[in-house]
Amino acid sequence: MLSTFLIALREGLEAALIVGILVAYVVKTDRRNLLAPIWTGVSVAIIASLTFGGFLTFTSKELSARGEEIFAGTTSFVAVGLVTWMVFWMKRAARSLKLELHSKVDTAVQIGKFGLISAAFFAVAREGLETALFIYSNFKTVAQTSEPTIGLILGLATAVLLGYLVYNRAIKLNLSKFFTITGVALIIVAAGVLSYGIHEFQEFGLIPGADAYAWNTESWLAADSIVGTILSGTIGISTKISWVQLLFWAAYLTVTLRFYLAPAKTVNTEKPSNFARV
Repeated sequence: MLSTFLIALREGLEAALIVGILVAYVVKTDRRNLLAPIWTGVSVAIIASLTFGGFLTFTSKELSARGEEIFAGTTSFVAVGLVTWMVFWMKRAARSLKLELHSKVDTAVQIGKFGLISAAFFAVAREGLETALFIYSNFKTVAQTSEPTIGLILGLATAVLLGYLVYNRAIKLNLSKFFTITGVALIIVAAGVLSYGIHEFQEFGLIPGADAYAWNTESWLAADSIVGTILSGTIGISTKISWVQLLFWAAYLTVTLRFYLAPAKTVNTEKPSNFARV
């Protein structure tokens, strides 16, 4: 439940802030006639994201057991790649996102309503499609109960509420700190999704070491127990994990968090001393 809540909150708030920036800009510049194309693009993006999520679920259920293993493993790896790219992109682009979106609106207006619909669609669809893929992959790593779905709904509802409050300036949110903290949380969740993908490929036979367990606690701690569910749903550690899974989980976390939490490099604009020799 916690992992799906965090995913939905983070991705949902990003999408809500993007919509808020677009709407606020056209309202501030007294171009309210552009609101309809923006909301059309946003609506189409939401429908496309829901359709994509439904496609993933339907495809998974229609496959054979062997086919489902390779499909689940592949989508897990793709999801981890997209989420990793997304958290680094947001860290880098957060400061210039507002100006970038304003520029896209101005450019789209020159093309016409379809251009503005497209701009709004792609700005939101990027977040929506990533969320659908990551949520699907994360659902596969947690127990098959209603809790992940509840976490998803609560996360999206909270994101919409926070986005609305930020837009109306009812609250002031330190977005840089918020996205840094949730970025770390998503990286931890992504490590669990990566471990699950490794497991599926091991079951299929593409990666060796399926029976070489780092630990197996299922004799006294079931996977669907409260503790087992919390561990798998938060840090991605299951009650039965192979050495290969553990290795990839630890390596991904170590390398990704090291680069993500590293301070941004500052460009030295000082001119070299006249006494410096080449």
